[in-house]
Amino acid sequence: MISRPRSPLKLALAATACAAAVLTAGCAGRGGGPEDTAYVARDVETLYAEAKRRLDRGNATLAAALFDEVERQHPYSPWARRAQLMSSFSYYVAQDYNKSIQSAQRFLSIHPGNKDAPYAYYLIALSYYEQISDVHRDQAITEQARTALNEVVRRFPQTAYAADARLKLDLVNDHLAGKEMEIGRFYEQSGKWLAAQIRFQNVVDNFQTTTHAPEALYRLTETSLALGIPQEAVKYTAVLGANYPGNEWYDKAYDLVQDHAAGVTAS
Repeated sequence: MISRPRSPLKLALAATACAAAVLTAGCAGRGGGPEDTAYVARDVETLYAEAKRRLDRGNATLAAALFDEVERQHPYSPWARRAQLMSSFSYYVAQDYNKSIQSAQRFLSIHPGNKDAPYAYYLIALSYYEQISDVHRDQAITEQARTALNEVVRRFPQTAYAADARLKLDLVNDHLAGKEMEIGRFYEQSGKWLAAQIRFQNVVDNFQTTTHAPEALYRLTETSLALGIPQEAVKYTAVLGANYPGNEWYDKAYDLVQDHAAGVTAS
């Protein structure tokens, strides 16, 4: 499992706080009313202030419902736009990530060019990121996190959101590469050399900046020898030595080639 805090990194928290502050500027008001106020008709200012008060007091689930009510009861109010994004943030805090994604996507569908659009894209990426499971499970969510994080970087490269997304992408890519390596090693242990090579080659081609790349090149050396193509094994060892000199995987690959392909020239 990717090692990460349950909440965003400090940068993400700072960005979230700033965005929330902008959204709630000028929204001070006195909270009150019964415990469950989700379906009580209220004027928009009071309803929004109550939602914000619930969020500040740690009841993110109720806050999200109240922000949803702002939009439902006052759909044409300027407050409705703010409430949509605050609803997404509240669901994120409550770890209801699917609803957070849905709320942010709804905001973007209605307000694609809004100044808060970068934050909406960022919330979507965070919501996928927080659902990443350990490397032994299906990685569909990890792929979605990667796509969403890349979208933040592509659309808003100079923002704090993009800076944090880049950090998270390094971890996501390492996670996906780890999954490919796990599958590749399984195929190799089963004697399915070609299937293993496809997985290891994918790591080299698409995740070359991750910590798994040196081992992937070593495994390609192993499987090339097993397939009877020592020229390829020598080639992978040379690439490994050129890019990771002194690495333990290069030392192992060099010894392997010396034992089984001495004098062979790379293809």
